[in-house]
Amino acid sequence: MKKGQAIRMAFVSNYINHHQIPFCNVMHRLLEGDFTFIQTEPMEEERVRMGWHEGDRPAYVRCFYEEEAYCKRLILDCDIVLFGGTEEESYITPRLEAGRPVIRYSERLYRTGQWKAVSPRGLMKKYRDHTRYRRAPVYLLCSGAYVPSDFHIVRAYPGKMYCWGYFPETRHYDIDRLLEEKGYGEEKIPSLLWAARLIDLKHPELALETAAYLRDKKLDFHMDIIGDGELRTRMEALAGEYGLEGHVTFLGYRSPEEVRRAMEKADIFLFTSDRREGWGAVANEAMNSACALVAGHMIGSAPWLIRQGENGLIYEDGKKRQLFFLTESLVKDRIYCRQLGRSAYRTITEDWNAENAAGQLLKRIRNILGQENGESGFEAGGQAPGQTGGCIPCSPAPVLTEHKARKMFRAFPVGGSGTRRGIPEKPDV
Repeated sequence: MKKGQAIRMAFVSNYINHHQIPFCNVMHRLLEGDFTFIQTEPMEEERVRMGWHEGDRPAYVRCFYEEEAYCKRLILDCDIVLFGGTEEESYITPRLEAGRPVIRYSERLYRTGQWKAVSPRGLMKKYRDHTRYRRAPVYLLCSGAYVPSDFHIVRAYPGKMYCWGYFPETRHYDIDRLLEEKGYGEEKIPSLLWAARLIDLKHPELALETAAYLRDKKLDFHMDIIGDGELRTRMEALAGEYGLEGHVTFLGYRSPEEVRRAMEKADIFLFTSDRREGWGAVANEAMNSACALVAGHMIGSAPWLIRQGENGLIYEDGKKRQLFFLTESLVKDRIYCRQLGRSAYRTITEDWNAENAAGQLLKRIRNILGQENGESGFEAGGQAPGQTGGCIPCSPAPVLTEHKARKMFRAFPVGGSGTRRGIPEKPDV
């Protein structure tokens, strides 16, 4: 393909949603209309009820189940295909067999434990879907810091894995004014926010336990909990048992727009999901809203978005007293809290946004197609050992093992050079 030649691209996924639309809009603009999102299935009812409406589909969306012949031809013939969000390989099998370039994106293979990699049946499927293309023009965008480790186990995509994620709408604020208006009530006491479905993997109980800890420390604060789900009744009862009336308010379901408004008012956002949280786009949104983010280390987005102690804080998953102490440090030190929020805002507006991600991906695509000088595809590389928050979209993805990650976050912030102003002495973890 000649330099500067027009590129036709198809993005094949299960359905379009509000986390994908900003990226797709930019890519459609950069490719001057030669971009199509192929939706393979109708959106789930639960997602529709949560506000992910399908009725207002962008003009570049075509549905495989409505135009099968057209979509099959486009997937085979276009210059590049971005594929992910569905486990059904049949959509791209003819293209793979023809040796035409494909860029996959994926969250974790082993969300519930890498021990599952020993399954012979599972390994055979991973070989069919991934490993056998290790020498083919097939590349992987990793939506989470532990994705490269999962695929490394099955020996797939050597030297061809790159940092990726989710890119919800990026908003631009007068950052000084936004920070000045944060806080709860007329007295502007520290405002904490937790927002997710009230289900097991999100661990809403950790938010309530944090609130009980802060209350016992006689600190002024208020926490809003947004979301609904199977644990709603149990969490409300637990808040009563802890005596958190006046400190915690359950707001129930709120639309995505209402959640963003709540983030704009919050000083601190607690992200307490466990390893089953593949990426967690709520982290992008909270950081974009200049919240000081406190997140568990096994959340897929955390090691790539957060520079420990600079634009957010990460606690070791399963060590809830670290969560309590880190949150306490932010409630006690509003200046430090705002410093983290300001830096978090810059991380999203400068690096982890749809505009930058699409631009970086298009450069790589032109490289794959031979339109630009350099290596065919991407160059291997990655972060230095022990570094967090050093990735940008499409940079080479480091293989961060779970063992290495746990050692990294076990060391902070309990003493040594990692201790920050306002963070208490070493907690009992």
